[in-house]
Amino acid sequence: MENYHVLMAFGLTLFAGLSTGIGSALAFFARRTNPKFLSASLGFSAGVMIYVSFVEIIVKAREALAKSVSLKSAHLLTVLAFFAGIALIALIDKMVPSYENPHEIRDIKKMKDPSQIDNNKLMRMGLFSALAIAIHNFPEGLATFTAALTDPNLGIAIAVAIAIHNIPEGIAVSVPIFYATGNKTKAFFYSFLSGLSEPVGALIGYLILRPIMSDMVFGFVFASVAGIMVYISLDELLPTAEEYGEHHISIWGLICGMAVMALSLLLFL
Repeated sequence: MENYHVLMAFGLTLFAGLSTGIGSALAFFARRTNPKFLSASLGFSAGVMIYVSFVEIIVKAREALAKSVSLKSAHLLTVLAFFAGIALIALIDKMVPSYENPHEIRDIKKMKDPSQIDNNKLMRMGLFSALAIAIHNFPEGLATFTAALTDPNLGIAIAVAIAIHNIPEGIAVSVPIFYATGNKTKAFFYSFLSGLSEPVGALIGYLILRPIMSDMVFGFVFASVAGIMVYISLDELLPTAEEYGEHHISIWGLICGMAVMALSLLLFL
């Protein structure tokens, strides 16, 4: 039964990571990307991740920590772990130069216009975007995997949210490489490869944590996961959603994401 849960958690993480390929496919094969729909989808994803982090993940982390320490200490450790997760993902962002970071907002029209930048710079942008996404996807993979291992229903919700989040990342990698090389296969390959780091991150995290897993370790990791997801939502998803569409569309998407997540949690009480 344990092996089944591990395989399911890994499968969900693989699905979330490889959705960068969906972004590539949309960029290449869709006649026209609907920016308002993408904006609403990204807002929805942020709503799911923010709601589930504060309402579900932090609560479970605190409950796990309370099994090993006093309730007051559990509250303190949960808060510290939450901000440690934020510090980790913020540090990763800081290490990636803003020009190559796919999470820094760019004008998508300029990105798709090969006259705006030379081929060498386009290729460099695409490759560094792939590297940046690969680095970012390590903690995201651990977040999805840990959540799915604890609660499969929670894992499915987070995997879908992160999958939506990864679609514009796929576009950020594939479009510059395509315009630099004229090769759709190569552009898709690098986009696809950047998504593989998510299940790799989950696997490495699992192998490292499995021998030392306890209520204390689980609580700290889970609270850190909440911090990572809140940071991703506020620093990446919502700004990108507003860039693709109108402010109110992204906010309504966020509210809908929270409402759907709240309803799904109520159904499984």
